[in-house]
Amino acid sequence: MQTTSRILMVRPARFDFNEETAKNNYFQQKTGQEGVSEKALEEFDAFVNLLRRNDVEVFVMQDTEEPWTPDSLFPNNWFSSHLSGELVLYPLFAENRRRERKPHVLDFLRRKMNHTKLIDLTPWEEKGEFLEGTGSMVLDRDKRIAYCCRSPRSSEKVLADFCSRMNFDAVVFDAVDKNGNLIYHTNVMMEVSTQVAVVCLESIRNGEERQKVESRLSATGKVIVEISPNQVEHFAGNMLELKSRNGAPLMIMSTTARKSLTMQQEKTISTYNKILSPELTTIETNGGGSARCMIAELFH
Repeated sequence: MQTTSRILMVRPARFDFNEETAKNNYFQQKTGQEGVSEKALEEFDAFVNLLRRNDVEVFVMQDTEEPWTPDSLFPNNWFSSHLSGELVLYPLFAENRRRERKPHVLDFLRRKMNHTKLIDLTPWEEKGEFLEGTGSMVLDRDKRIAYCCRSPRSSEKVLADFCSRMNFDAVVFDAVDKNGNLIYHTNVMMEVSTQVAVVCLESIRNGEERQKVESRLSATGKVIVEISPNQVEHFAGNMLELKSRNGAPLMIMSTTARKSLTMQQEKTISTYNKILSPELTTIETNGGGSARCMIAELFH
């Protein structure tokens, strides 16, 4: 099953620009904007309401003031949930993000999701190797494929460990933004849903690797919507397919992402999914992540 109607989101206590993650997240911008935390809360609450109005079951965990975790509203980086019963914990690049694995969230996951197996990859942090969940990997859950672009946050060693334990096949490549910087997370340049794959093939400079990704997407029956590096900068790659409780397919992307799409791209996506596009500008600018990053899918 590729999609779910149940998700977890973490309501931030004190969202702010994170200096530690800015080292290799070129989507973050230090704006000096007034009231960042308050504005982020408004955006978060409106996003949750939009999802609930469209019959998605959203479990909201309130973040704690202490320890301070400025990026807590991106929970998909530190855990993933799987239909086969696994709860996977991931090694994170920024030390202050490791504090996001808070007991009340873990307790909720154990209690509510009935996970039968814990796969803990966090010991890799001690070796300086990281894999930031469904930020580092874009999963085709149906076909058991993990797409992953190499970066300081996405180690091939940890990826191999994940794939061997979870019976996934890795498709690994290098991808760069329009300025030639390594893209820090795969989920900002591609998305795989039940029928559609949104991908910036242009960011994969190596022809062989580009062909490998395109062939794999085509072979698994995906309708490919190709986006540009400029659209990636507007978070057009950071989408996620969910479904309502009655099974209606939904494509989640921010207003910024949606505005960057061409009419044809939007039409193709809309053929298969109802598009939901929350306004997330404060979170995107200061946090360097968008709609997909804020959602941790729940499977059990």
